[in-house]
Amino acid sequence: MAKLTKKQKLALEKIEVGKAYTLAEASAKVKEVNYANFDASVDIDVRLGVDPRKANQMVRGVVTLPHGTGKQVRVLVLCSPDAEEAAKAAGADYVGLDEYIEKIKGGWTDVDVIITQPAIMGKIGALGRILGPRGLMPNPKSGTVTMDVAKAVEEVKKGKIDFKVDKNGIVHTSIGKISFTPEMVKENAREFVNTLIKLKPATAKGTYLKSIYLSSTMSPGIKVDSKTIDD
Repeated sequence: MAKLTKKQKLALEKIEVGKAYTLAEASAKVKEVNYANFDASVDIDVRLGVDPRKANQMVRGVVTLPHGTGKQVRVLVLCSPDAEEAAKAAGADYVGLDEYIEKIKGGWTDVDVIITQPAIMGKIGALGRILGPRGLMPNPKSGTVTMDVAKAVEEVKKGKIDFKVDKNGIVHTSIGKISFTPEMVKENAREFVNTLIKLKPATAKGTYLKSIYLSSTMSPGIKVDSKTIDD
């Protein structure tokens, strides 16, 4: 096991072993224990009482965080010429079609989100092996395949994220930056967890929210009491 650094030890000392903090406490504590010298991401990990191997227990969705993610999201819109101006006006970083499809075939994936139209999906299907592993493949369920590409760009820029439970039953995502106030972190976390609750599969039995942890990019995890989400 790797030896803990002095900063890591100091961070751990600030977290009470075995304690489940209220969401408000954890949102403040995550800033207190952060020791990175950059504006680290604030992450949330939620273990769900589901079996992702069963199709009827897959949890996947989208949420618009009240305060955004704090990240500069690079958006590529692959669309027909008549939609290009609207996409650019909405804030898309890259807009086009064939030239970007060729760039992607050549290995270019320097974007965070790709938005397209239903009629264009036939052209993009061949890019699945490149985009799929990077989580960039447009999908109607995440709102990235739509007739209204301008609206989709605006939503992504405002803080809309998509998420999916992994094979271990855990949903992990970033919900802000360490420069956010504790209140901003709390409100983003609350919105995210409440969205997960709304997506609870009818077939899920027992405890649904098994554990919730907040952390920053380089900090230890802080356990959150799920009963305090709406406090």
